[in-house]
Amino acid sequence: MKKEKIVIFGTGHLASLAHFYFRHDTCHEVVAFTLDKGWINEKTFEGKIIVPFEEVEKSYPPSNYKLFAPLSFKKMNNNRMKKFLEGKEKGYSFISYVSSKSTTWPDLNVGENCFIFEDNTIQPFVKIGDNCVLWSGNHIGHHTIIGDHVFITSQVVISGCCNIKNNTFFGVNSTVRDETIVNEYTLVGMGALITKDTEPYSVWFGSKSQKKDISSIEIDSISHKSIG
Repeated sequence: MKKEKIVIFGTGHLASLAHFYFRHDTCHEVVAFTLDKGWINEKTFEGKIIVPFEEVEKSYPPSNYKLFAPLSFKKMNNNRMKKFLEGKEKGYSFISYVSSKSTTWPDLNVGENCFIFEDNTIQPFVKIGDNCVLWSGNHIGHHTIIGDHVFITSQVVISGCCNIKNNTFFGVNSTVRDETIVNEYTLVGMGALITKDTEPYSVWFGSKSQKKDISSIEIDSISHKSIG
């Protein structure tokens, strides 16, 4: 693998995590951090210089350096999308990180500026677009297509043959049924169960659990059917 020199956008927790993962799980080298000029309050972060994004190409030209912008899901990933597009306009390529502790197959197709954490299980024939974040512990089913600017938190199950459109968000422990289209800018809340195609810009919240009229101590003496 070619050793890349990387400039990370941001100085928050995600940037700190990115620096950690690149340092401990890749051969790449983080050489600097960058922020919009008005947000710079310190000279260094994680022991590396912080340079204004407006001038980053002067010190770290796109011919020799790559960018990584691990920004959050705020405004349905639009903030991260904006900075990704601005970097592309400057001529940069973005590097992606796929944890060595995730389960993947040789045919995995991942775009630029993706941040894929440990313990993701990504089955064969999956395609992941640009600028996506997959936090730890998700299941991405076979033949699923994930678009651009998507954020998947943790313990999310996306079943096989799904089509996940751009700028979608998935909360912790949410589930998507197989062969489902999750349209652009859909917000799937924590614990939500998606069993049908969603509409663009829709918001989905999970079902609340219901209390059963039995004591927990009785469970061993009754059938699973009676509590299912």
